[in-house]
Amino acid sequence: MEVHLIDGTYELFRHYHGAPKLLDQQGREVGAVRGVLGSLRMMLKQGATHIGVATDHVIESFRNNLWPGYKTGAGTEADLLAQFPLLEEVLAAYGFAVWPMVEYEADDALASAAVKAAEDPAVDRVLICTPDKDLAQCVRGTRIVQMDRRKQIIRDESGVVEKFGIPPALIPDYLALVGDSADGFPGLRGWGEKSAANVLAAYGHLEHIPKDGTPWTVRVTGAARLVETLRNDWDKALLFRDIATLRTEVPLFQSVGELFWKQPTEAWSAVEASLKAARTDRSS
Repeated sequence: MEVHLIDGTYELFRHYHGAPKLLDQQGREVGAVRGVLGSLRMMLKQGATHIGVATDHVIESFRNNLWPGYKTGAGTEADLLAQFPLLEEVLAAYGFAVWPMVEYEADDALASAAVKAAEDPAVDRVLICTPDKDLAQCVRGTRIVQMDRRKQIIRDESGVVEKFGIPPALIPDYLALVGDSADGFPGLRGWGEKSAANVLAAYGHLEHIPKDGTPWTVRVTGAARLVETLRNDWDKALLFRDIATLRTEVPLFQSVGELFWKQPTEAWSAVEASLKAARTDRSS
C-alpha cells in the first residue's frame, strides 16, 4: 500500500495561478478549488487509494510568535484566501481525509502524517506530495519520499543528498543558516547555500561546527567571517532552526485505514451541483 499526503495549500496556490477564474452562483471564486479537486480525482484514477490533504486554514501559526517577520496572509489575494475553507469543504464532501491547520501549519500536518503512516507495516511507501524544501527533512530512506507532482520527480534520501548536499536530518540546520524567504526568516548574514551545505556535510548539526578558532577541515570561502557570524548570531541560528523544524506530533488519525478513499459523502451532490454551475469570471 502507498499513502499519498497532499499539500493542499501549495495545490491551491498553484491552481489559483494556473486555472481559469470561475464564479459560482453565489459569486465566489472557485476556479482553484475545482482545479485541485480535478487533480486529486486524477490521482484516484491512476490508482492512489490512501490520500490525506493538509491545508493552512489560516496562514498564521505558532511560528509567528517566535519570529515577528514570519509569513502571514498579508498581501495574499482575497479571492484566494476565501477558497481555503471552500477547498476543505469540497474535498471532505468528496470523501478525502482533510486536515485544516490553525495553530500548526500544513507542513507540520504532512510531517506528522508521514511519521504516523510509516509506523504501519502494511504501508510500503509514503509520498509527501509537495516541492516545498521544508518537507525534505521528513524523507527516510526509500520509505518516506518527497514527490513533486507537477514535475513528476520523486526524491528518496539519496535524492535529497544529491539536491542539497546534506541528508534530510540536516535540512533544519541548513535553513537556519541560509534562511527561507517564502517563510519570512532571513538566515545568517554571509551564509549561502554552498557554504552551508559544505560545512554541514562536514560537521553535522550546528552544535558541531567549530566556533572556537579551530581551523575547519572543509575549505569554504570566507570561513573566518562565517564563524564570526555564527558565533555572534548563535541564538538566532538556534531560533531559525526551531522555526524550520517541522512538528511531528500533530494528532490527525488513529489508523491509516482512515485515509482510504471509498466514495463521495451524501453532501457531495449539492457541492457538485454548485461547482458545475460555476461560470467564467469575465472581469479577470
